[in-house]
Amino acid sequence: MAAERFGGPYSPGGRPSPRTPQGTAQAEATREALTEARRVDAAGARANLLFVPPVVAAFAGLFRDPLSLLLCLGAAVMLALGAWLLREGLRAQAAHEARPAARRPALPRKILAALLAAAGTALATMGHGIEPLGGLLYGLAAGGLHLAAFGIDPLHDKRIPGIDSHQQDRAARLATEAEGYLATIREQIGTLGDRALAMRVAGFEAVARRMIRTLEEDPRDLGEARRYLGVYLMGARDATVRFVDLYRRSRDARARADYEALLGDLEANYAGATRRLIEGGREALDIEITVLRERLQREGVSPNEGRKA
Repeated sequence: MAAERFGGPYSPGGRPSPRTPQGTAQAEATREALTEARRVDAAGARANLLFVPPVVAAFAGLFRDPLSLLLCLGAAVMLALGAWLLREGLRAQAAHEARPAARRPALPRKILAALLAAAGTALATMGHGIEPLGGLLYGLAAGGLHLAAFGIDPLHDKRIPGIDSHQQDRAARLATEAEGYLATIREQIGTLGDRALAMRVAGFEAVARRMIRTLEEDPRDLGEARRYLGVYLMGARDATVRFVDLYRRSRDARARADYEALLGDLEANYAGATRRLIEGGREALDIEITVLRERLQREGVSPNEGRKA
């Protein structure tokens, strides 16, 4: 793997960042992106340790009779599936708690993980000669300890008092859609293995997420924000896909410069729109939307085509 050189405004040979509003906004977005990247995974080491018992159960069954082997393998499958569901459930709970308004998870992953842990433990003990009643007791104990250690899934929707529930549901759906576009952009840039470009995209993600959080806290300007978080973010995703396809084949420096310029324009427009959403202004938002539409069209992305995709 080729070595990469990292630098910044205060590194030897580095150029100080210009003290312009756009430069300041980009610096703030980069700091926010670094904070997001350092955030600890909600699953944690405890959840990852639960992938050890399935391996132990499967390995121990290899030295027993065929029926015991089948019971141990069944236990390993249940315990592994339960560990995976628990990890996803913890992440879903963290996302639910982080948002000011959110719907409860459609699938109670943590509760299902506890049931699978109980069933897997019962099968594993019966595979080692324990009577079915004893295995059931061991399973109940394992399920209870699982719930005590990790808790249950959020069972209620989070609502913001004083705001229509229908608007909050529409804002939540739009936020989920926008997060999907951002994830695609991040994954596409990640395939290039370019750390500097990945951090540049992470800065834009931070600015876009600021708008998402603003909308979730006050979804009354949903109609205006939909164009940014729906149509134009979809256009940014399409532009990213096209850039990655071109840059992977040609390493065209001009294409990279154009893409970084697009990210800069997007950051400035999204930051300004978010500020106006917070201030409650609407008049200048349409002007910025028109400017952004023209910018995306110059990059070869049509918002109307993106909506049909």
